[in-house]
Amino acid sequence: MAFYTLWLGCFITGMGYSMTMPFISLFISDLGNYSKLQINLYSGLAFAMTFIAQAIVSPYLGSLADRKGRKLMCMRASGVMALTITLTGFAPNAIYIIVMRFIQGSFSGYINNATALMASETPHERSGWVMSQMMTAGTAGNLVGPLLGGALSSFFGNMFGGAWGYRIPFFITGVLMFIVFLGTTFLVHEDFTPISREKMKPMGEIMKSLPSVKLIVVMFITTMLVQSSTMSIDPIVSLYVKSMMPHGGDVAFVAGVVAATPGLGTLIAASRIGHKMDEVGPLRVLRIGLVVGAALFVPMALTNSPWVLAGLRFLLGIASAGMLPAAQTVLTLNTPSESFGRIFSYNQSFQAVGAVLGSLMGSTISGFSNYATVFWLTGFTLLINFVLVLIFAWGISYRNR
Repeated sequence: MAFYTLWLGCFITGMGYSMTMPFISLFISDLGNYSKLQINLYSGLAFAMTFIAQAIVSPYLGSLADRKGRKLMCMRASGVMALTITLTGFAPNAIYIIVMRFIQGSFSGYINNATALMASETPHERSGWVMSQMMTAGTAGNLVGPLLGGALSSFFGNMFGGAWGYRIPFFITGVLMFIVFLGTTFLVHEDFTPISREKMKPMGEIMKSLPSVKLIVVMFITTMLVQSSTMSIDPIVSLYVKSMMPHGGDVAFVAGVVAATPGLGTLIAASRIGHKMDEVGPLRVLRIGLVVGAALFVPMALTNSPWVLAGLRFLLGIASAGMLPAAQTVLTLNTPSESFGRIFSYNQSFQAVGAVLGSLMGSTISGFSNYATVFWLTGFTLLINFVLVLIFAWGISYRNR
């Protein structure tokens, strides 16, 4: 029951995020008379603030998870998200959205804690599949969210006009996250023995006791760079689609489709790739995913069609199924159970830093230059990541390889 409840919780969390955030730049543009540069920068900050907060608080919350359990962390995240996302729907201006996103980030982390909970209670021989399924939950939500958010934004925008088309999806997401809070509270059981603060090992001692510190650090960096490559596109995807449709049309719906296609690709490929990781090792799958992902950003930078962009992002979603899940599987296979909370929280901090760097890079570069430049630099980032994995993970044992 815990697996299905947490899977559904991750699905709703991913759906709620993607139902609102791909359209945040359009929402902000309706809240004031902002210039193109202001809209891009405010959109980037709205994306980044949650992850700035996560990067700051994650190490503390990871220590708390090792002492109190991951279920409590999931309850905290879903409960606060239900409140802050609802309040964001009442935003009068861009600064309000940015502040609410920072507060949300200070208490978030549902997917990461749910993943750590399942990782700590899963036999190693099934870790690849379970990590892929937990990642699939979020990506499946990311698939449904933009389509639902685009449809709701168009429907309520036509009905009520103005920014209300973008406000109502926030209210719906708030209700769904409250349901996740209730489900996690009453349906999830964690086989967890609390560790007192006095008995907890210092982080430095934990790192020294790991089978391969170098490998763990490389996975932290991989998480950061892969997340950066994803977030560099997210804040501008609706604006990029809008620039491809100079004669108008239903921009919100088309942007929703473009935002959703990576989730569809990941959803289709995740289970098969997860089994492949258990067969050949996650590092081999990670290397292939990074190369394919880097190559796909080249035609994305060259196309002028939102539908071609959607198709390429679908293929990117397939490649993504072999990136972050593979990195998390490597961490699972090389971390003692009593340190899962802190190792995964540090990984979340790196993921948050990557999200900050990516969202600010995408919004800033597109504001000063053009959208195609963002795609070129993002592909180059994944190529650098591939080289780092190739160099620093060389000679790792077969179960990781």
